[in-house]
Amino acid sequence: MSGRLKITLYKSAIGSPPRQREVLRGLGLGRVSSSVVRPDDSAIRGMVTKVTHLVKVEVVSGDGRGLGGERG
Repeated sequence: MSGRLKITLYKSAIGSPPRQREVLRGLGLGRVSSSVVRPDDSAIRGMVTKVTHLVKVEVVSGDGRGLGGERG
């Protein structure tokens, strides 16, 4: 697996078990509609599997920086 995943929190973690909230924190998601780009590896996929009902996942092509290019 190579590439990157864009993970977006679309449902609140209120009422979820503490373990699932810890997974979201580990992914870097805190608020609804927040997004992060993470490498597509087995560890991240396992975390996403635990909270699939709370997040949306998209495969990002390229380096995930968008059209802005490098900052220098």
